[in-house]
Amino acid sequence: MQVEGRTILVAGGSSGLGAACVRRLAARGARVVIADVDPAGERLSAELGDRAVFSPTDVTDEASVAHAVGLAVDRFGGLSGAVACAGILGPEKLLAREGVPSGANFRRVIEVNLVGTFHVVRLAADAMRAQPPGDDGERGVIVTTSSIACEEGQAGQAAYAASKGGVASMTLPIARELARHGIRIVSVAPGVFETPMIAALPPEARRSLAEQVPFPSRLGEPDEFAALVEHVFENRMLNGSVIRLDGAMRM
Repeated sequence: MQVEGRTILVAGGSSGLGAACVRRLAARGARVVIADVDPAGERLSAELGDRAVFSPTDVTDEASVAHAVGLAVDRFGGLSGAVACAGILGPEKLLAREGVPSGANFRRVIEVNLVGTFHVVRLAADAMRAQPPGDDGERGVIVTTSSIACEEGQAGQAAYAASKGGVASMTLPIARELARHGIRIVSVAPGVFETPMIAALPPEARRSLAEQVPFPSRLGEPDEFAALVEHVFENRMLNGSVIRLDGAMRM
């Protein structure tokens, strides 16, 4: 699927990896719905003009996601793609010094990263199946965001690793289900990228992470993630896969 002239929803599109996707897709001629709780999406939408629209969206709220999908259909006449980038880190040790945590953080991370992604996938897919198929029968493409932490999570990342593992694990069964509707789904599992989450770390921690990447020995750039997302849209044989994007990093 060529992105030019298509309407694509980007959940978590106000900053980081999502904002990079918004900019790249809009530059390639797509119309983009920026769905995010972060109001910075309003400024990004204004920057891109009539190619983009901002929809305040909490991915944990089914009605909120449905509103963003509905906006895509009402404003641009349909939905052909979705990119699910909304997520939180939520680091927390299983056994803290002051005792055992309540479990609220674990539930919150699962709710945002996994359940929120599922809301985006299923509601976007419902809109996509109403699209007329292309010459090859394709109606839509969905890209979700997992993480290399789904295989190599570190101490304190139980919630994050579990959530991203769920995103990766549901990719193939969803691909099999959506195949009859002409909809593809792929998950990208990035390594350590220059995002607001990483920017909040101390400089020495950022330097240490960059040094763990064999080549190129640096943090990933958000547009490199966006470039892969664009390729997934354009390459029809990419379906049901989880693609690592990590410079050979093994945490």
